[in-house]
Amino acid sequence: MSTGTAGMTRQWTTWVPIAAAVALALAWGRDLPGLGVAVIGLFLVGAVLAAVHHAEVVAHRVGEPFGSLVLAVAVTVIEVGLIVTLMAGGGEKTSTYARDTVFAAVMITCNGIVGLSVLTGALRNRVAVFNAEGSGAALATVCTLATMTLVLPTFTTSRPGPEFTGVQLTFAAVASLCVYGLFVAVQTVRHRDYFLPVQREGRPADPDEHAPPPSLGRTWWSTGLLVVALVAVVGNAKLVSPAIEAGVKSAGLPTPVVGVVIALMVLAPETLAAVRAARQDRLQTSLNLAYGSAIASIGLTIPAIALASVWLPGPLVLGEDATHMVLLVLTAVVSVLTVVPGRATLLQGGVHMVLFAAFVFLSVSP
Repeated sequence: MSTGTAGMTRQWTTWVPIAAAVALALAWGRDLPGLGVAVIGLFLVGAVLAAVHHAEVVAHRVGEPFGSLVLAVAVTVIEVGLIVTLMAGGGEKTSTYARDTVFAAVMITCNGIVGLSVLTGALRNRVAVFNAEGSGAALATVCTLATMTLVLPTFTTSRPGPEFTGVQLTFAAVASLCVYGLFVAVQTVRHRDYFLPVQREGRPADPDEHAPPPSLGRTWWSTGLLVVALVAVVGNAKLVSPAIEAGVKSAGLPTPVVGVVIALMVLAPETLAAVRAARQDRLQTSLNLAYGSAIASIGLTIPAIALASVWLPGPLVLGEDATHMVLLVLTAVVSVLTVVPGRATLLQGGVHMVLFAAFVFLSVSP
């Protein structure tokens, strides 16, 4: 083993995914006591953090905006795995998990991550700057996907309740994939410059921004560990899912809180990455992470869940209620007013954070 590889094996990001995978293998198919669930939960959190770390290593190698894309896809794979594992044995009571998790991801990214990033950037530079063309295109994609998959099912009439028929669900899944693919093509090829950080004149060089990319060997090493971490996350989530559901039920909280917990857990590391980028005056990278995750969360999760619904028990409820639709519309309007100028202050960041707080509060107390 080379010196570089030996150094990597001593890092927690190397042994945590492996340990989490081992714990998964040992605990699979067993009835875990409370202590066992706690240990598996710790491995789950560690595997999530390690997965995002290795995604960042790969992202640094491929560059921006490919880096944000890698992170978004990695997080979405985790999210899909968590949703499917929770829905696999739940029946009708889990019919809204996909909707609740995807909507929570949209609120967390478009209000929580964007708000924190704008606040961080504005606190450092008074006015945070970014590329309005790229951010506007990403926001338009988010609004289209969210409306098509989370709002329209409430108003369709072919099937009673906020559900799509099989044909409607197929159309929504295919359309979501097409819109996501078109966005990726625009972001990475045709208009890549729209998604690059704005260079502010006179800004001191950031040492991390100009750090040399990792070697090809380290990149492949991180790619392999990323796969191991993702498998560990999905499997361990299946093991702790009964505890999450029982905790929410014992606390007397509404079922949608389960989706909020999933989204918060999955997106917490990415939130840290976005805030770190904003602190380095790279708010465009933060917005790429936020809106890219929202787009991937809908554009990849809905097709995956639509496919899984063929064998998952129970119905698939996607349509939102009136309260969440109001929050979604308000988020879209505020986001447009934030993005269009290409400049944001503490006020815009604060407004987004209030919207995020309102979402969390209304989830706990509808």
